[in-house]
Parts: sequence; structure tokens; C-alpha cells
Amino acid sequence: MRWDNLRVDAEEAQRLPGYSEPAVVRRFDAPEALDIRFYEVRAKSALNRVPPQSRMPFRWTVNPYRGCTHACAYCFARPTHRYLDFGPGRDFEREIVVKVNVPELLRAELARPSWRREHVALGTNTDPYQWVEGRYRLMPGIWEAFRDFRNPCSVLTKSPLLLRDLPLMKEVAAVAPISASLSVPTIDEKAWRASEPHTPHPRARLEAVGELNRAGIPCGILIAPLMPGINDRPERVEEILELAAEAGAVSVGGIALHLRGEVRDVFFDWLRSYRPDLVPRYEQLYRRGAYAPPTERKRLQDLARPSGAFALRGRGRRPNRERAASAPRRERRAGAPGDRYEQRALF
Repeated sequence: MRWDNLRVDAEEAQRLPGYSEPAVVRRFDAPEALDIRFYEVRAKSALNRVPPQSRMPFRWTVNPYRGCTHACAYCFARPTHRYLDFGPGRDFEREIVVKVNVPELLRAELARPSWRREHVALGTNTDPYQWVEGRYRLMPGIWEAFRDFRNPCSVLTKSPLLLRDLPLMKEVAAVAPISASLSVPTIDEKAWRASEPHTPHPRARLEAVGELNRAGIPCGILIAPLMPGINDRPERVEEILELAAEAGAVSVGGIALHLRGEVRDVFFDWLRSYRPDLVPRYEQLYRRGAYAPPTERKRLQDLARPSGAFALRGRGRRPNRERAASAPRRERRAGAPGDRYEQRALF
């Protein structure tokens, strides 16, 4: 199988909740994977139905990995690791589940007569292009399934690794609606290294946006989450907007940090070590729950709103605007990565 030639230091077996067969546990001999365990499991399904009460504009997702080595301090998906009897803190970053049979499962599920070729979103829980994807290469098989069944799809990621699969994405685009979005919360070196320490450089992500758009794959940018006192300096956000325009971004949006459940504890632990001076401010902002007050949310969202500078720089990029405008209406409503509800849900 595709992962048989991976170099590992050790191999063991462990049973995880929700999986009938024991997981094979691997440790890779690579600097990026030190102290990380990867659990190879055989999932029962690839397509995940979004709960009806969700405000996401799509009803189906695919997540080939659980847990994420990006280690973003604010990651909303951290509490989901509790279902595996892991913690939302360090375990979420160091105990990674790999659904090794997802491409085969997806192909089988898309072939069902009952399937209606609904939009499927990738990257809605953990990043499908995190470090381990470079070893397991699950995404090419996923794109091939979408191509062969002409199925609408989108992807959200923090990694330019998705450019590896650009030829396949173009093949999908030839037969079905497809879009992408790169998350770029900040280009400030200090804030980036502190808040999402194991992600690719933000400027590399912005370059990937340009390459995708030049290749005909509509791609936008999410400046999210915006965190008061950390990545909300207006001049730095404006710089991202200008770079987004230069990259031909078809959409740009931002949203304020929210802290649901156990993410709150993880984030505050990080904040006490990185910016203890901001702790009182955050305790005040989030004293009533997961969301900052409406006035603060609006202030942050307005920072990421494309301004005159974005429009002016974008005038010379009409082909990208035409591609965005000509995308099928159903695709734009069903999960194009610039959608305001998707931004609210994902960060």
C-alpha cells in the first residue's frame, strides 16, 4: 500500500474509541515529527454529514486526518480529540489519526446511486495538507475521486503543499466546480511563530494563492482569526489585503477569535506565556462566553474588509474576477471558501 515505504522508528498497536480494529502507531524519523505518534486507522466512512442546525453553507465534509501538527493556539477543533480519549492540548498536536482508506471509501460513497453530487468541503476540521500529508499522500486519491465523479468541492488550508496537487485540481475544475482558500491570519513574524508555530510561512501561502488563481482555480484568503492586540494592527492587515489583491484573490474575509469549550483554556494558557499583559483584556472581552462583544467583532471584521487599495490593485486582474462571477450560483452558495458563514464556522 502507499504508506508501506515510509521510514519509521517504531511500530505498535493501540485500540482507539470508535474503531473496531487496533490502530497501527508509527513514529517517523524526521525533525518535524519528533515526539509525534501517527495512528493508522481504517475508517468506516469518508463523507461526514454536517449537523442540520449548523450555519455552514455545505452539508458534507471529508477529513482524512484527526488532530493537527500545526499546533495553532486558537484551533477550534481541539475539543474533538476528546472523542478519541485524547486531550485538546498537547495531545491534539502530538497524537494524529490517519484514515488510510479515505480515498477508497470516498470513491465508493460517491458511486452510490443515492448520492446527489452535493458540495463537499475539505479542511473544515483539521488541515488536510498538514505535515503528514507529505508522507501518506491521501489527497491525490481524494481529488481523483472528485474528478471521476464530477463532484463539486472546496478546500481550506494553511499550507502551499496543495500546489503539489494542482494538476489534479485543474482536472477537477474541468468537470466540476472547485475552489480553494488559504488561511493567513498574520504576516507578522513574531505573531505567526507564536500562535501557529508549525505552519508554513504566511508569505508562502500568499504566493500559493497567486499560483492557484493563475492556474484557473478560484482562490481566496481568510484573515482569521483576528486576535485583539496580537494580529490586529491595521497597517499589517492592510498589507495582507494588498498582497491578496496582487495574488488575484477572489475573496477576502476575516473574523474575530472565538473560544468555545476547552479551546478557551488552551488559548489562555498560551496567552499567559506569550502576552501576559493581554490576559486582563481577554478576560474582559470573553467574560460572557465564547465570543467577544458585538462592537469588537465588528471592529475586527471591518479591518479585513477589502478597501479602495484592494479594489485599485485588483483592476488589472479581471480574469480572476470573471472566473469568480461566472462560478455556478450553487457552488458559490454551497461552500465557496469566502462565504461569511463558513468563516464564522471554521475559526
